[in-house]
Amino acid sequence: MASTDTTTTNAPAEGSVEAGLDALETTQSSRTPLRRTLVDKVLPPLAAIVVVLVVWQGLITLKIVDDPTKLPTPGAVWGAFREDWLQGKLLGYIWTSVSRGLLGFCLALLIGTPLGLLVARVRFVRAAIGPILSGLQSLPSVAWVPPAVIWLGLDNSMMYTVILLGAVPSIANGLVSGVDQVPPLFLRAGRTLGATGVKGTWHITLPAALPGYVAGMKQGWAFSWRSLMAAEIIASFPDLGTGLGQLLENARTASDMAMVFEAILLILFVGIAIDLLIFSPLERWVLRSRGLLVKG
Repeated sequence: MASTDTTTTNAPAEGSVEAGLDALETTQSSRTPLRRTLVDKVLPPLAAIVVVLVVWQGLITLKIVDDPTKLPTPGAVWGAFREDWLQGKLLGYIWTSVSRGLLGFCLALLIGTPLGLLVARVRFVRAAIGPILSGLQSLPSVAWVPPAVIWLGLDNSMMYTVILLGAVPSIANGLVSGVDQVPPLFLRAGRTLGATGVKGTWHITLPAALPGYVAGMKQGWAFSWRSLMAAEIIASFPDLGTGLGQLLENARTASDMAMVFEAILLILFVGIAIDLLIFSPLERWVLRSRGLLVKG
């Protein structure tokens, strides 16, 4: 009788709280099978691409759009990709724009982060600057290109200025939103433990505001990329090198629709790639570290 009681007390009963916690831990620690990852994450976008290509080719084959100057065939666009690749130009187009975009985004991060903390923490600054940041965030990036060209001329500093004006408000507003959502209990506990001033900001405020901050960073990159493309399209100049925006403008000038679609697809590809390689993993890490993402 005693051995029976010992056995029942050592093993958690089915349906008990302990059994539920054990099951939860098992679920969190299991890795997603490769086959399921391929089916859930790789197959859907591939299927979407195939559908787009079929519809695209169908519009031309069925002569719904039979003017190649308006809609080139997928084969013609592939030929434009292949020609630029064989000539060694394709990676140069991508690197010119990506290097500018990432550097401009890093500069925007260095400016937007302290600005966001200042707006979030100082009531007078929020009242004075908060509405301006919201207004700047809604202002189209292309509006900054003409004054930036007049102020700085046709050089890289003009490109970076347009990127900063487009990205800094999004990063700052994202951080402000994150700080506003920090529970007051965290701040009081930090002050009790001596985490005040810069130490409190670094160890308490920023980690607690990380979800909103990451969302602002993600939106800031989107604004950086859009701002850069607008600057490259409007202010194209040979000495600046040929980025993706300049490629698109050159194709428009030459009325080469295959090259136009090549530039559009490259711009789209870079935007998606940066998101998948940098911001989506960062966002998943933040959610997982807070217990908000069980799988993936």
